[in-house]
Amino acid sequence: MTSFFKRTLLACAVAGVSACGGSNTTSNTSSVETAFTDRNQNGVMDDYENPALDVTSRAKNLISLLSLEQKAHLLTGTGFQLNNVGGSEKVPGAAGSTFAIPELGIPAMVLADGPAGLRISPTRDNDTGSYFATAFPIATALASTWNTALVTQVGDAMGEEVKEYGVDLFLAPGMNIHANPLAGRNFEYYSEDPLVSGLMAASIVNGVEAHGVGTTIKHFVANNAETSRMWLDAHINEQAYREIYLRGFEIAIEASQPWAIMTSYNKVNGVYTSQDEVLLETVLRDEFGYEGLVMTDWFAGDSAPAQMQAGNDLIMPGMPDQRQAIIDAVNNGTLLETTLDRNLQRIVETLLKSPSYNDYAYSNQPDLDAHAQVARQAAAEGVVLLKNTNHALPIQSDTKIAAFGNTSYDFIAGGTGSGDVNEAYTVSLVDGLNNANVPVFEPLKEAYTAFMAAEAAKRPPKKHFFELQSPLPEFSVPEALLSDAVEASDVGLITIGRNAGEFQDRKLDADFNLTDAELSMIAQVSAAYHKAGKPVVAVLNTGGVVEVASWREHVDAIVLPWQGGQEAGNALVDVLTGKVNPSGRLATTFPLAYSDNPTATVFPGKPTSEETVKDPYIGLFVGKHMQFDYVDGIYVGYRYYDSFNVPVAYEFGYGLSYTDFSISKVTVLPSENPAEFTIKAAVSNKGKLPGKEVVQVYVTAPAGNLPKASKSLVAFNKTASLQPDSTEMLTFSVTAKQLASFSEQQRAWVVEAGDYTFHVGHSSQNIAQQVTVNIPESIVVEKVLATLTPPAPVAEISPR
Repeated sequence: MTSFFKRTLLACAVAGVSACGGSNTTSNTSSVETAFTDRNQNGVMDDYENPALDVTSRAKNLISLLSLEQKAHLLTGTGFQLNNVGGSEKVPGAAGSTFAIPELGIPAMVLADGPAGLRISPTRDNDTGSYFATAFPIATALASTWNTALVTQVGDAMGEEVKEYGVDLFLAPGMNIHANPLAGRNFEYYSEDPLVSGLMAASIVNGVEAHGVGTTIKHFVANNAETSRMWLDAHINEQAYREIYLRGFEIAIEASQPWAIMTSYNKVNGVYTSQDEVLLETVLRDEFGYEGLVMTDWFAGDSAPAQMQAGNDLIMPGMPDQRQAIIDAVNNGTLLETTLDRNLQRIVETLLKSPSYNDYAYSNQPDLDAHAQVARQAAAEGVVLLKNTNHALPIQSDTKIAAFGNTSYDFIAGGTGSGDVNEAYTVSLVDGLNNANVPVFEPLKEAYTAFMAAEAAKRPPKKHFFELQSPLPEFSVPEALLSDAVEASDVGLITIGRNAGEFQDRKLDADFNLTDAELSMIAQVSAAYHKAGKPVVAVLNTGGVVEVASWREHVDAIVLPWQGGQEAGNALVDVLTGKVNPSGRLATTFPLAYSDNPTATVFPGKPTSEETVKDPYIGLFVGKHMQFDYVDGIYVGYRYYDSFNVPVAYEFGYGLSYTDFSISKVTVLPSENPAEFTIKAAVSNKGKLPGKEVVQVYVTAPAGNLPKASKSLVAFNKTASLQPDSTEMLTFSVTAKQLASFSEQQRAWVVEAGDYTFHVGHSSQNIAQQVTVNIPESIVVEKVLATLTPPAPVAEISPR
């Protein structure tokens, strides 16, 4: 049995705690012998120690034993160490931990970052072992699979690593909306669509939490820009707020009920999300039915007592002045101790089911080999084939390749910052080709390797962990070497790489748009290969959307593997060689130009003051007070491009295959509820190769009185691998809530009367069949309790 301090006055004095107050509730064990751990060494079984009692009762008992000082400690984390990145002695490199209370036998919970895998230190002082974690594909790549079952498998693999490395709460998944392609953390998020975002997040949650560890969906809510994120005020009209930005979280909660939710840095409509009681108590808990704990992002907000009042249960990473502010607020009567107890109830209930509390003997030996194979499968299924002229792909195994572009030799597994993973290796494109025994032109490889090594040696060391270093200059291939490459190879591969991370948003020039050097490389390589009658394939190893319209005609094929994690190169080559038929589909739109995005002129907000401000704790957060008006309203992503008839480079849901599919026999079956339907569709493989197809269901609602997009996604499904000439029948369920729009006037989600057309197809713009149904009377689906309006209405765009 673990040795703990005895709960006596002497023990309290030794522990430096002002009191051990509270009632000493014990369980009657005279008639039944119950096995328990005497955590406080008092010789009896207190209710919190009784495993037979429900967790609510146990948590209440433990809270009753806490002094005010102990409560303030449990409500805040243990702090932050920049050099080690996190703040956990148990798991070096973890993002933080809660306080232990040794006199009561309460251990600390360990919190570690995600979302592309567990982020902890791979090495430890005075330890020859390694503690690598698997780098899985970024969230945008996972969403591109449109395969919730596969994403659950990814979550399952993540969950084993979380548990076996001694972590209790995984700070993932992220699920903010891709409202603007320059948002710096889009790679951590799934999609521009709340249904895709919500279902993908729920899949990760369910996979991870099957292991008895927790997840943390984030960042609640509207964390859609990194510039001045701690001082940014997002102004959003209520319909857009509920239909676009809150809806994904609501879907994830309904489908998974995660252990924790992390609030965002920003304000929404004038109030920090971590200090917004209406948002956290009325919307999140009363309307959405959320049951778990809520924590801050690291150093978010500006008032610990206000966070307590709002129902933001846990303040991370936790600082001494925040604990003192909570104690002072209780003592001066501005904050009720019962409010602390309410928040503690949610923290302690989470603690009681954590591996740390239950003395789980973690191994530090997760099955990394098996997880690498899961990562490879997910990465391959998330690859999107954007263009494939004259069957340039797949290549044959004996095809000779010449690889151009720095990133061909140094693949980007994932983004930077807290979303980074310390993996054992990253397989580059060239590594993957070598592993598949595809010949690669060596003189070109040697030239790139030497150039990149020399340029990397000139680069100054990173100032801190979170710094996103500028990319190396692109190697300019000498004309003679290019000629040799064309002669010696059958296909030219050009890789364009992009990275991003927290603290800064992406730039338009030399980021969203390609650099002059990259455009010149594409033009020169394509011209040389085409002169010889040979194809060129472009690869986009990016975390987000880039401009393609100006150069895509130069190349024969474009492949988008995103950032596919540590197995990215192997997964991409699986697709390039046809071992895997590409079935990824875009979960975010590729516009023709950045200026086509409806928020291009307002992102990432406008300064409301010229004063430069800095966070008071570590000094890394620097910015200005900003206001970001969500002028696009509900018209985000494809909802905008389709409703306003703005042409795009590649639409939402788009993606090619090496085979051809047809969709037929679409039927819409009503239910007892006049606004709920079951839709069926037959999917047939009409080509010559096996493959998978994603089928998407959109709805066009009647014009009515409420703003509506021309089409909104209401369901999707993915087939198994279909052999040529085979068919699979897919079934989709559509609920009234998915058909409803939010009415600010009625304070409700409403299905307006009229004709609803279901579009069943391959993408938002490639519709195979349509079926129209009539709903004769308007239906109030759900009343809401809270009003969520900006200080002044936002002037939104409108197609009318």
